[in-house]
Amino acid sequence: MTTARSTSPMVLRSREIWKSFLRGKQCSEVLRGVNMEVYQGECVFLVGPSGSGKSTLLAILGCILSPDSGEVELLGQDIAHLSPEERTLLRREKIGFVFQKFHLIRGLSALENVCVPMLLNGVPESSSITRAKSLLTEVGLDEHFHADPRRMSSGQCQRVAIARALATDAELIFADEPTASLDESSGQQAMQLLSKLAREHHKTVIVVTHDNRIFRFADRILEMKEGKLVYRKERHESERPLMMVGGNP
Repeated sequence: MTTARSTSPMVLRSREIWKSFLRGKQCSEVLRGVNMEVYQGECVFLVGPSGSGKSTLLAILGCILSPDSGEVELLGQDIAHLSPEERTLLRREKIGFVFQKFHLIRGLSALENVCVPMLLNGVPESSSITRAKSLLTEVGLDEHFHADPRRMSSGQCQRVAIARALATDAELIFADEPTASLDESSGQQAMQLLSKLAREHHKTVIVVTHDNRIFRFADRILEMKEGKLVYRKERHESERPLMMVGGNP
């Protein structure tokens, strides 16, 4: 079998990631020595019970949080050696985020929401509008450029969020529970879009989810339990459902 890992460069590597939070007077270990590797073009799911550390790991990989110890290499850069400004720039230019609650800006149209990350990166307004229209068309919202997200369906809002995540041509897309607020049909459509990014546009997609209805879209499933990766599942191109191949990554 030919996989993204056998033919594509590594874009993300974590080594012995530990993270704790102080809750009151008690220190709680959320991540306990997480090791993982992700390659260009993969769609990787992080699953596991609430409190297992999935979202915390995603935030660390996405340069939002810093680990207490361990190493994260992102697109060839050790993020521990980057200044806060350099991490912000890396996150803004190379990473797109898709959230459960969409996080669209109230008062802005669908088109304006997609334009925002480009304008923040200094892209001229005319170029931003042209690219935003192209992205919204790609996600099936060509008739909703000027729609108010407050009047759009949840599925449409998530498609706006996906288009916004692509606005800067990010190499990695991190999605935190992207289907949790959607019905089954809308969730399937959102994941079809995200998996298409990995398959056709060579983006790397990492999804935190509890939604087993979308597991079929994953190239690999990494399960977390009590702050550790406990096993993985991997699918062959011609096989569904996913099958277990075992072992800590």
